[in-house]
Amino acid sequence: MAVSAVTPATQMDPPIRRALISVSDKTGLEPFASGLVAKGVEIYSTGGTRKYLEDRSIPVIDVSQYTEFPEMMDGRVKTLHPKIFAGILCRHDREDDTKSMQDHGILSFELVVVNLYPFQETIAKEDVTTAQATEQIDIGGPSLVRAAAKNNAFTTICTSPEQYEEVLAEIQKEGRTSGQLRRRLMVQAFAHTAQYDAAISTYFQQQVSESPLPDNLHLNLTKQAELRYGENPHQSAAVYQTIGDHGPSIISATQHNGKGLSYNNILDLDAALTMVRLLPDPSVVVLKHNNPCGASSAQSIAMATRHAMEGDPISAFGSILGFNRTLDVESAEYLTTPGLFVEAIVAPDFEPEALEILMTRPKWKSNVRLMSVGSWSSITPTPQVRFIQGGLLVQQTDVLPLQPEQWQTVTQAKVDDSLMSELIFGWAMVRQVKSNAITLSKDRTLIGVGAGQMSRVDSVKISIEKAGPRAKGSVMSSDAFFPFPDSIEQAAQAGIVAIIQPGGSRRDDEVIAACNQFNIPMVFTGNRHFKH
Repeated sequence: MAVSAVTPATQMDPPIRRALISVSDKTGLEPFASGLVAKGVEIYSTGGTRKYLEDRSIPVIDVSQYTEFPEMMDGRVKTLHPKIFAGILCRHDREDDTKSMQDHGILSFELVVVNLYPFQETIAKEDVTTAQATEQIDIGGPSLVRAAAKNNAFTTICTSPEQYEEVLAEIQKEGRTSGQLRRRLMVQAFAHTAQYDAAISTYFQQQVSESPLPDNLHLNLTKQAELRYGENPHQSAAVYQTIGDHGPSIISATQHNGKGLSYNNILDLDAALTMVRLLPDPSVVVLKHNNPCGASSAQSIAMATRHAMEGDPISAFGSILGFNRTLDVESAEYLTTPGLFVEAIVAPDFEPEALEILMTRPKWKSNVRLMSVGSWSSITPTPQVRFIQGGLLVQQTDVLPLQPEQWQTVTQAKVDDSLMSELIFGWAMVRQVKSNAITLSKDRTLIGVGAGQMSRVDSVKISIEKAGPRAKGSVMSSDAFFPFPDSIEQAAQAGIVAIIQPGGSRRDDEVIAACNQFNIPMVFTGNRHFKH
């Protein structure tokens, strides 16, 4: 944390005479502890922290020596003692508190420096056992943090190395900390223990619950950045990051170029990453307002780039691009062609020369946001959460595999091998479009999209209009069943050569009959993919 002007302490703030330090994360501890000692602060510590300080010739007093009670049970019991907690909780303006301290020979601790056992890091490891996770549940640490935070009128609590610099600066200047700083640290301390307990609760609910969704949902989030505004300038906004390993994401991505991300940028980049991860071959998706307006799978990422941008060139202006392969030089050269305009790109990585092209060409330099998220091997299904008035909606992420081996051709006309790859591509794309969703694709390239309409036949009309003459010979995909045969009649007039949909309508027989009338093969997948 960068230190601004030191907040003045007053004589009402107790001087820092003793510090209790017990930390798992030793980052920045040596200079911090050395600075405390230089100001005459006595340091008390336990176990590994005490040894760490002793090895660096920093004076430290063993807590067991002070309490006259040994650590036991492999360190499970060490700071849980009245001499420790009374010293932290003492109210210095109360005569009865200070008399109790004197009567029992208890010293006060005006500074407590504690961070907790690495429970979250432990459960993130592969093949971790429940017993191993259990041993990383900190008992004394949260108790110390809560005690110091509760008594913030007199006690300073540090729970992160990022706080050391500001705390030390005030002590070096005033010999004490200000009430303003202590109150701010108190809030951070309670957030720290809340996140810790939430991680433990969530982990063990997953171990014992028979339901894929927990009985109690804890949102374990940390603000990563304030955004300029939300969807519109009059809405304030921020982005929060979940604690722990969540795989490739926009929040943890490296930004190589461009202005800071906006609320809408983040939504679109996340949607682009989600979409393109579903496609196995070199693929590119082009997004506007959370819907794909272009996409392509091809033999090379450069070919996929060109085809995706040509799917709907008008809508592609000012779009967001998602890549599932490293963005190469040929793709970069194409994208910087005069007349093309892109807001942001997310990719696993960028070839160095490609990155140089994208960061230096006119209209791209310092403008287009370039985000690399690293490679991925699989998709981790995590719950999707939406706030509504009075509560939350929670569902599992729709990561159902495509499973073409389970599809059924329900028409007299059958699907040949040349159409199957097109149907697989179309089905992978339509599930990412807002319902009612219709897509047209040809040569594994998205050429027409109908999204978010109140009637399915309107989505069909829009997708055909978007495709224009290219609709002839294309494949139509629908995220849910066709309630009437009118959509099939529209498809036949446009020259659609195959249709894929979930099936399940009361009028399936009429829809199938319409396909048979026009000799259009139709496949039922058996799975709906609404996206609201």
